[in-house]
Amino acid sequence: MISGLVFDMDGLLLDSERIVKRSWEEAGNEMGIPGMGEHIFHTLGLNRAGRDAYFRKALGEDFGIAEFSERMSRFFYRIVDEEGLPLKTGVKELLPYAKARGYKLAVATSSGREYSTKMLREAGIYTYFDGCVFGDMVQNSKPHPEIYRKACECIDTPPKCCLAFEDAPAGIRSAHDAGLKVIAVPDLLEPPEEVLPMIYRRYETLLDVIPFLDS
Repeated sequence: MISGLVFDMDGLLLDSERIVKRSWEEAGNEMGIPGMGEHIFHTLGLNRAGRDAYFRKALGEDFGIAEFSERMSRFFYRIVDEEGLPLKTGVKELLPYAKARGYKLAVATSSGREYSTKMLREAGIYTYFDGCVFGDMVQNSKPHPEIYRKACECIDTPPKCCLAFEDAPAGIRSAHDAGLKVIAVPDLLEPPEEVLPMIYRRYETLLDVIPFLDS
């Protein structure tokens, strides 16, 4: 019986990945590196350490990671301040629905604690969750299963009794290998063929999940 629901955050609860992509592009342009926004497709689901390792491999050891991070963060928060950070379709309906029916809810995000708690609080959904595991609380980035194992532990629910909600291939692998059933709700990327066997169900939006939980 499913009694726990574990959610990724960026691209799944928050419509943030498109803003991140724009921020990377702007930061790259300032640094004279056009096309930086396209690199996001190789880093979806990774934590800060995983992302930085990708940058060093793809752009060279002399790539200014600290400078890029400062610039992209400045652009990101400017866009959020001016335009807001929307919730993904179905979040406002699914979270209260699940909470009212007694599911334990957790977040398993590769983003850091400070950013994540700020964004979840400002979105008005932080209090729905019984536990959160952030990217700076684990040794291994997605696709390693550590973060999903810890998320299940923090809500005291076995992985086999949990559904994971993910948009990115790295997150799908992480949740599957941790023993959760994976609900894929794609955002910027469709799941590649090699992860399709790891997906229990696929939906266009989180709103579509409610009839499944009702069944």
